[in-house]
Amino acid sequence: MAIDINELWDYAKPEVSEARFQQALVGASADDSLILQTQIARTFGLRKQFDQARRILAAIEPRIANASPEVRTRYLLELGRTYASPVHPAADVTQETREIARAHYMRAFQTASDAGLDGLAIDALHMMPLVDTDPALQLEWNQKAIASMEKSSQPAAKRWEPVLRNNVGYAKHLAGDYDEALRQFRLSLAAHERAGNVRAIRIAHWMIAWTYRAQQRYTDAIEVQLRLEREWDAAGDPDPYVFEELEHLYRAIGDREKAGHYRDRHTALKAR
Repeated sequence: MAIDINELWDYAKPEVSEARFQQALVGASADDSLILQTQIARTFGLRKQFDQARRILAAIEPRIANASPEVRTRYLLELGRTYASPVHPAADVTQETREIARAHYMRAFQTASDAGLDGLAIDALHMMPLVDTDPALQLEWNQKAIASMEKSSQPAAKRWEPVLRNNVGYAKHLAGDYDEALRQFRLSLAAHERAGNVRAIRIAHWMIAWTYRAQQRYTDAIEVQLRLEREWDAAGDPDPYVFEELEHLYRAIGDREKAGHYRDRHTALKAR
């Protein structure tokens, strides 16, 4: 693809991303135009406008069969995400919608694998824990994605490491294996640091501190969360999850005054 869509994406601001994709459509080749439209559909999915996302994908569907493997894969991925994705309210994801998503994700995986598009194949694998919600199966999918990432030499595949490590760490944390969770979260942090994404780096530190709390390492956890509080505040973007964690931490060590302070900060931020 002549256009680097990763450079155009701001996942925290899908409306900004949509405007960038729309602008990039001007003068784009046929294949690039189709890829950009799949990403425009995704911006609507991130805004929970799933019907609009499907309408965009339906409009390009007649041209998909004769398009490149990348176009076909991205089309299938985004169609799958309109049925099961992290932004879907849990009550809206049924067994029927999961099975529809499974079919699209598995076709996307096969199409990408056959074409040697390792990054997109891993994308399909990393969506499967939203289809198979049993924790053991979720872990299997994440580990399969990591194995694919590790054996690939493609930069598009290697970019998945921080997300995949985080997902495995999260699964291990929920299973009570805090040592392995911490190891995976630290690997995720290291990968984010190599990429230089400041926001992602802070979130990775939060995951580590969250695990410290589970291990009752309250002093270590508080130190990290207080630093994150300062960093987010300095950036003008205070993080409610940091306040929530600090409330839990100070309550755990019996400091009711500070726990109340962070409860109030959390409540005030949510009320905005």
